[in-house]
Parts: sequence; structure tokens; C-alpha cells
Amino acid sequence: MLIDNKFLKYFSFILSFVFIAYVIYMIITSFFIVKNQFIDIGDSTYVNQVRVDDYTKRLASYLTKDCIKGDEKCEVQAMLDFTTAIPYKINESVARSAKQVVKQNFGDCDDKSNLLISLLKISGYEAYFVLVPKHIFVIVNLKEKIANKKALYVNDKRFYILESTATGSKIGFRLKYKFDEIEAIIDPFENKKLVIEKLEYR
Repeated sequence: MLIDNKFLKYFSFILSFVFIAYVIYMIITSFFIVKNQFIDIGDSTYVNQVRVDDYTKRLASYLTKDCIKGDEKCEVQAMLDFTTAIPYKINESVARSAKQVVKQNFGDCDDKSNLLISLLKISGYEAYFVLVPKHIFVIVNLKEKIANKKALYVNDKRFYILESTATGSKIGFRLKYKFDEIEAIIDPFENKKLVIEKLEYR
């Protein structure tokens, strides 16, 4: 009987320890999910659904397979064409991942921008979200300047606007907003706002 009691106490201790460790793990995991998925923008919250996974990698490789390696304009335009061809439809719930947008074949500016920036990121491009009133678009850094296209210079670095909701749109979409309407420029993979010291459109 004494042996059984000792065993039960030992087993109970181990079980309690495992349970406490699991609870701590869940709390820490939840913290990082919230930290990596939500960011406060003034009075609203941006929900981050970007993905850098095998699905996105395979899709990006397929879309750019006909481009000469290193041809940034070809690669970015191919990914943009694919994104803009997906029908625009307002999504009443939170933004969806790239895979969900492709599978369901519709999306609004949040959804389609999540898809586009995920494709760009996994292909090695520096790209950010630009949040403006009731809209979001993507900017991408390209090494070479595109003739006859204006760019948004963020802290003296050149970025071209990509509009995911305009079917057939090209790299260097025209900026339709004033600088004071830009609520934030976000790196969704770091889940933080860029510190903007200088902004130009030329």
C-alpha cells in the first residue's frame, strides 16, 4: 500500500508538471501568434495573413518559369498579372492567406495584397504594404528604374506601386493618394511599421 501511495504521488506530480508546462507553452505560443498577426494602425487593427510556405514557393516558381533569371520586371509583372486576374469581391471576414485566395478564386484588396506580397517575398523581393483610407496596396523595390514610370521613394529608396485590385495593371501604378493619407507602410513579415523620415513621388 505504501508503494502504491508513493507511486500515485509521483505520478500526480509528473502529471501536474506536464500540464503546467503545456499551459505555459500555449500562453507563449498565443502571444507570438497575436504579435505576428495583429498590428495597431491608429484606430484600427491590421490582420496579417502573409505566408512564406511551400505552396507559395511552388506557385511563385510556376508563375515566373518563363522569365529569364534575374529579369525582375518579368517576374514581378507575372506575379502581379496572376493576382489581378483573380476576381475582386469584398470579403466580409478577416483577410485570407494566399492559398485561400487562390483556392476560392476571389478577394478584396487585403486578400489579394496578401497573396501578391507573399509571392514577392518568397521570390526574394523587398516589398511592403501601404495602408491608406479603406485600401491597401503593395510597393516593391526593383534594382533598375522603369522608364516613364513614377516611383514612391521611401527614405530615398525607390519602390514601385503594385495595385492588386486593378485587372491588367502594370508595375508603377499611379499613386492616387496624398502623403498625409498614408496611414502606415508595413513590413508584414516583421509585423512592424516602417519609420518614414522622407517620402517622395517622382
